[in-house]
Amino acid sequence: MTRVAAVDCGTNSIRLLVADADPRTGELKELDRRMEIVRLGQGVDRTGRLAPEALERTFAACRDYAAAIRELGAERTRFVATSASRDAENRDEFVRGVVGILGVEPEVITGDQEAEYSFTGATHELSGSAHPRPYLVVDIGGGSTEFVVGEEHVRAARSVDIGCVRLTERHRLSDPVTDAETAAMRADIAAALDRVAETVPLTEARSLVGLAGTVTTVTGIALGLDAYDSAAIHHTRVGVERVAEIAERLLRSTHAERAAIPVMHPGRVDVIGAGALILLAIMERTGAREVIASEHDILDGIAHKLAADG
Repeated sequence: MTRVAAVDCGTNSIRLLVADADPRTGELKELDRRMEIVRLGQGVDRTGRLAPEALERTFAACRDYAAAIRELGAERTRFVATSASRDAENRDEFVRGVVGILGVEPEVITGDQEAEYSFTGATHELSGSAHPRPYLVVDIGGGSTEFVVGEEHVRAARSVDIGCVRLTERHRLSDPVTDAETAAMRADIAAALDRVAETVPLTEARSLVGLAGTVTTVTGIALGLDAYDSAAIHHTRVGVERVAEIAERLLRSTHAERAAIPVMHPGRVDVIGAGALILLAIMERTGAREVIASEHDILDGIAHKLAADG
């Protein structure tokens, strides 16, 4: 077994997984998994730059993660940075800060690489008639959404710049969201799905697997949980009619009403409506009757890759 640490820094959150990985079987024994909402992508769609306060929030989380990695004695660490840091003019400032804290350079991966790691992490445990192939894995992030279709391996993938933070900021959503704003977001999402469909066979998949905070939060709401429960959410199926109900509720509710939902992380309150609408639009476009929520995602894919590379 090899002890590895994987860090995924996206537009909205930064997450850590420390695990013992078996390079022969690909099995992971999770030791620590955590997440902080840092909103690294604050204003990037408008300014093209990472805001100083967003960088400081991210670096503060990195300091906590560095302490956990040292304490657990990880032999190898990999830091993957996604949508916000791909788009920012001042990404070098971000890179220098991460290197200074964690001692590793963040890899600013492409959307297609992001999709491949997400696919590996999400599908490793899926098998049998309960999860028929091919899979469509959808990772709804803050700045972008990744789509990947495959069986055991990736067949086609695409990343597009629609995410819960990006849509919320781009359309300057009211509280609650107006019908006109919802229609504008739907048009934006539809155009992005058209681009995805050019290279990814969206309607061929037999199982839709959803990743990241939007999907897990919607699932927690569907389950009526009194508090966020990762084990209860993992591999739960939510039907399209229920997703539609929840999306409508989130878009029509106020900030205070959304904040009062037991499973809602404070950092998602203002962006969850846009995220739920993205999920619903994907289900409508693909004809999926349900989504399988996965708590295993790009972090697990990075850890698998670290172990396999020896």
